[in-house]
Amino acid sequence: MITNTRKSGQQGEQIDRQVRILEAALELLSRHGISGVNMRAVAREAGVALGLVNYYFEDKMSLIRAALHQIDERDVKLVAPDPASPPDGQLQKALRRVADPEFLTTEHLSLRLHLWALAQAHEDFALINAAAFERYLGGLAALIGNAKPELSSDECRVRAADIVVVQNGMWLTALLGVDEASIQRSIARTEEIAFAA
Repeated sequence: MITNTRKSGQQGEQIDRQVRILEAALELLSRHGISGVNMRAVAREAGVALGLVNYYFEDKMSLIRAALHQIDERDVKLVAPDPASPPDGQLQKALRRVADPEFLTTEHLSLRLHLWALAQAHEDFALINAAAFERYLGGLAALIGNAKPELSSDECRVRAADIVVVQNGMWLTALLGVDEASIQRSIARTEEIAFAA
């Protein structure tokens, strides 16, 4: 019994360390771009030994790949269904979630810009970003389809793609200075696209 408790505690500690390392990599990526991400800097930022970073991640590329996958998981959660809400409510909640204050920080928006730039810098990163975009788009299209069952799956995907354009524009605009009225207009526009008859 003690062995199982100790083992699960060690696994939890390993996961915590990996999360701290990935968060540190994302923080450095946000502030300095890919050139600011190296194993030593990540170890310093995460408050762990360099050997620990090297233990979990083979090299800088594998570390950045893992960090990109973590962002992908966060993005997919933005469009995850909420069974406690009706389909219309789930869609509306997802459309508004992207304007949560945590996503409108300079750090997060800077990270987004660096992620888009990474897709141009390396084929592996481009593939990860493309797969992440597809998962987000698919999740958003599914929410639209659930809320508007009369629409074809193709029309749901078109609407989802149009919504993503507005959302990305909102994020870019927010970099210039958070204008609450502009953000609310962007959210209203995404709702118009999603719920149009």
